[in-house]
Amino acid sequence: MSLALLDCPTGLAGNMLLAALLDLGVPEKIITVPLAALGLEGRYRLRIEERRSAGLRGLHLEVEATESQPHHRPWGALRGQLQAAPLEPALQQKVLAVFGLLAEAEAAVHGHAAEAVEFHEVGAIDALVDIVGVCAGLLHLGVEQLVCGVPPAGHGRVVTAHGALPLPAPAVLEIARSRGLPLGSSEGFPAGELTTPTGMALAACWADRFGPSPAALPLRVGVGLGSRQLDRANLLRLTLARPLGEPGAEGAIEGESEGGELREALLQQQAQIDDATAEDLAFLAEALRLEGALEVFSQPVAMKKGRTGTLMTALMPPELGPRLRRVWWRHGTTLGVREQRQDRWILPRQSETLATRLGPVRIKWATLPDGRRRAKAEHADLVALAARLGRSIEEVRDEVRRALASGGEAP
Repeated sequence: MSLALLDCPTGLAGNMLLAALLDLGVPEKIITVPLAALGLEGRYRLRIEERRSAGLRGLHLEVEATESQPHHRPWGALRGQLQAAPLEPALQQKVLAVFGLLAEAEAAVHGHAAEAVEFHEVGAIDALVDIVGVCAGLLHLGVEQLVCGVPPAGHGRVVTAHGALPLPAPAVLEIARSRGLPLGSSEGFPAGELTTPTGMALAACWADRFGPSPAALPLRVGVGLGSRQLDRANLLRLTLARPLGEPGAEGAIEGESEGGELREALLQQQAQIDDATAEDLAFLAEALRLEGALEVFSQPVAMKKGRTGTLMTALMPPELGPRLRRVWWRHGTTLGVREQRQDRWILPRQSETLATRLGPVRIKWATLPDGRRRAKAEHADLVALAARLGRSIEEVRDEVRRALASGGEAP
């Protein structure tokens, strides 16, 4: 079972949850592909930055619309658009559930039938990106159970398309009332919105329960930062974990060596294939990567009766094993997949965004056993800048080197 623990001490918002998923390593295309299927390609831009809040790092996400947005979006039209889009059935079902819950809440607080609800903020492009992106990201990680902390709702008032509204936002309060969900105290917080309707609807549709996290072994942590400056760190944390008592729960990450390297538990899946074309094998490898495999590689092998074939290997976090086995069955021709648990040693690493003369580039820093730090630019960012500016990728890489040399020291 893939368990996710959502800690939201300063509230819940869709962009914070989406940022936490990206910080967990969800590939950006997991978000952008279904949005393109909805006809949104080119109509928004994701501004993703590594920032710090009260000294703690995390990712901050802002959705920028690249064209003017409609003032309202009727629920019936939006539902038809979602139903007609070529989305994966599980994703389509989750997205419709979130928007349906929002429509029911808006209908209750405004005294309309759900069909008559016209979304304002919720129907805007940024909310579509948040809801579709979060649902796609959680499905990509194979989350089967989510436990959410009790979010503080906020107090004071917020300005919306309906005018100034009291906090908690009426839709947030209605979702909590209709689903029997708790809201935490906002005592000690400055006046303002902490939990948004979009964030509350996402948590309501995904969480199995609200309350303290169960005893579990943390495996990976993603941090999403909020935009408001508070007197404390404004963040939420999404932790992938394994419940204690589940096989392999103890010792998934063995510890640290004297040189500082980290020991990490992995699951290896392998199959020997002799009845697939090179194109089919390439498609299978990409499907495994899209579903969360950390590495996928292949090598030629000699099989029984003198036949040549291909040995394909995928490495992944152990909790993704069941999810990736389904990929082998769906897109491969093999009748069996071998599994083996392995350990690997990895260097501690950090990511940050480097400002260059050509634009921001994400940098991954690795710490070597002797204390030195090594930087590597994200290839996707180099390619994007080269394409946008009409430069060669080597020119962009040289500019990154100059920016690092002039002050981009290791954190």
